[in-house]
Amino acid sequence: MLYLVPTPIGNLEDITLRALRVLGEVSLILSEDTRTSRKLLDHYKIGTPLRAYHAFNEHATVGNLVAQLKAGAEIALISDAGTPGISDPGFLLVRACVQGGVPVTCLPGATAFVPALVVSGLPCDTFHFEGFLPHKKGRQTRLQYLAQLPYTFILYESPNRLVKCLSQLMNYCEPTRMACVCRELSKLHEDNRTATLQDLHDQYAAQPTVKGEIVIVVAGAGK
Repeated sequence: MLYLVPTPIGNLEDITLRALRVLGEVSLILSEDTRTSRKLLDHYKIGTPLRAYHAFNEHATVGNLVAQLKAGAEIALISDAGTPGISDPGFLLVRACVQGGVPVTCLPGATAFVPALVVSGLPCDTFHFEGFLPHKKGRQTRLQYLAQLPYTFILYESPNRLVKCLSQLMNYCEPTRMACVCRELSKLHEDNRTATLQDLHDQYAAQPTVKGEIVIVVAGAGK
């Protein structure tokens, strides 16, 4: 069995009892960054062996991992934060397991875009999750596409690119389009701001530095 186990996006208390049990019972935990994951496991006194599994080695290791699972191993896959496979490694291994007849189960748990969407105050009955935009090639094409959607869309962005991203959004969406920037979700200094794209851009451009993980929620065209 392959277990996909969501981990906290900030507050270490945001993990389920089932997730802790699974992480303690499997024979191996695959981790995007073992240093980050070790802090969580040490906090809950979980001594299961860790192995790095990330975008740079997933192609080379997936075959061996599937072979271990077919031989009876029980393995958990976690990311640095949130649910594996959502803007994080996981898809290749899950696909290989499905194709190879290996059972896969995903535990419910933390992910950043859901609380950001709900807290934004923007329509959430229908939405589009985009995740990280391309840094260069294809970025303009994606922004043009997103700007025309009639429903809310969601982006992930790094703090050092936030102001630039808001500026680009204003180029494709009108500056008066409503949006929400969520920063440090679930952490002590959580900051959620809903305003027009122009107002958000001006607020963050005036700050000397912006820190933390960023989720941007943007209202659909005509909303």
